[in-house]
Amino acid sequence: MRIPISAKLILLIFSLLISITTMIAITSSTFFERSSKQREESINLDYAASKATEIENLLSGLVGRTQVTANLLSKSEAGTPTEDFQINFNQESDLLALEIYSLNENQQKPTYSQSKPEEFAKEKVDISYLNLLKTKVAFPFKNVFQGQIEILNVSFPKKPALVAIGIPLVKDQYGRIINIAISYYRLSVLQKPFSEKRERSFTLLDRRGFVIADSDESKAILQNNQASSEIFKLSSSSKTPRGQKLIQFNNESVFSAFSKTRFGITAYSNISEEIILEPAREVRRKAFYIAGLVLSGSIMIIFLFSMTLTQPIEALAELIGLVSKGNFEVKASSRVKTLFQDEVKDLAIAFDNMTEGLKERDKVKNLFSKFHGSSVTDDLMSQDIGLGGQKKDVIVFFSDIRGFTAFSEKRAPEEVVEMLNEYFEVMVRIINRNHGVVDKFIGDAIMAVWGAPKSSDRDAHHAVMSCLQMRMALVELNDKRKAKGEPPLQIGIGLHAGSVISGTIGSTERMEYTVIGNTVNTGSRIEASTKAFGVDLLISEEVVNLVGNDFFVELAGAAEVKGRSEPLKMYKVRGYKENGMMIEVRTEYSDYESEKVDKVKVSA
Repeated sequence: MRIPISAKLILLIFSLLISITTMIAITSSTFFERSSKQREESINLDYAASKATEIENLLSGLVGRTQVTANLLSKSEAGTPTEDFQINFNQESDLLALEIYSLNENQQKPTYSQSKPEEFAKEKVDISYLNLLKTKVAFPFKNVFQGQIEILNVSFPKKPALVAIGIPLVKDQYGRIINIAISYYRLSVLQKPFSEKRERSFTLLDRRGFVIADSDESKAILQNNQASSEIFKLSSSSKTPRGQKLIQFNNESVFSAFSKTRFGITAYSNISEEIILEPAREVRRKAFYIAGLVLSGSIMIIFLFSMTLTQPIEALAELIGLVSKGNFEVKASSRVKTLFQDEVKDLAIAFDNMTEGLKERDKVKNLFSKFHGSSVTDDLMSQDIGLGGQKKDVIVFFSDIRGFTAFSEKRAPEEVVEMLNEYFEVMVRIINRNHGVVDKFIGDAIMAVWGAPKSSDRDAHHAVMSCLQMRMALVELNDKRKAKGEPPLQIGIGLHAGSVISGTIGSTERMEYTVIGNTVNTGSRIEASTKAFGVDLLISEEVVNLVGNDFFVELAGAAEVKGRSEPLKMYKVRGYKENGMMIEVRTEYSDYESEKVDKVKVSA
């Protein structure tokens, strides 16, 4: 028999508390979330429009002042600016340089140029910086000569932060623009309206998606490119001057609104959804807090009905301690005594079911600890575990980083580990993608196989293609490393095909799934031979016979290697065939200077 009164009372109290808490929390937070989002949509759009108007007024002034100053400069005689120009130019404290270009035979040529060398000197650069700037930034002269005002952020790190404004200046009798002016203002002129720190961020982007000004000034100085962002794509394709959208930015939901200006640049206002929803979540927390107070007052009442549960629960707690130490043979249903067939008795039965499940989990845990890191776990889970193996035809892969020992001696262990992790992340992904199995890591070396535990008639093709993809991936990896000031990596890869013994070796306490045999040793020697032949990839004749005409190979030569009675022919792989055409795959790291290698003697 059950105890219906206590059970119903406890169930009633908790059900009531949970229902009230859930209803208040969900209703109030949902209401506040909805109203907050609706309110924020309107506010955010107004902020974007306000910033756009402010920037448009500011740019109108800059464009007008550029036009006035340029007109004065164009009146210069014999290259000597007029006194009016000098006064006007000096009064423009944020204007560092001004240039006038003329259109002559469809080619723009500089006509007049004035700058403030002393202002550039303050930034520790001379006036030649402008010439360097022109080689770095392709200013759209064509657009300006066609009547369009262009505004570009031409800042570089640790250099003067500048914004270039190009405006049409003079038309000929046919209405064609023949003179334009380009002024170089301090970027701070446009950055000031965005410098105020607040929960909302603002961004100003040009037609290409480059940051001109931002609440985070570093993004403007670095010319951060946001052309791929959702909101930029929306504003670029939108036929309306304003709009908004909830987007994902840096793994965060953000309300983003845009407002275009007549100068081709767009202002954006952004605020995190987390900030908007925080008041609603605070209401939810308050609801749970109040429910907690009510629950505290109910504890005494519930406690009066819990006395009959104390003894069996303590017994269960003792059993849990035994289970936590690894004893899964305890039986709660025989040791927990209750007066009735109630929930505690049901709990004891459930506890026994749990221990049975824990025993199964412990078996799986031991299995994974023995084969940790092996991609053959699924195959092993489907059969009994034991020592032994079977003969299989496989493709054996070895790769090694050139000069790793010297690299390691000159760097801290943390740097070495970081480099290896970065390298393994790229290469292992390629092996897995091409249906290979990483057998083990040997320091900086990778051993992998195709054909074990499962094989296909495309194993050799997948293996060679994996090597070519690694060759290309190494270029991208080295580009990243060189960008960080780190030396590029070079690797050697060897492929060999043959029979091996595939299975588990070791002891009953520690096993390892691997492949062994002379084919494995030969694959390692082929990889070592890449140093002797000065190439990043060598494959054996057995592999060439398996891939047929799918790849472009050429004989590298033959070498006497340890473990082989006759010289071993090895081939370079230069590309692959696709749609009947050979695609060459060669990089600056494909070939390098050969060197003498122990256990390898080049014979031909």
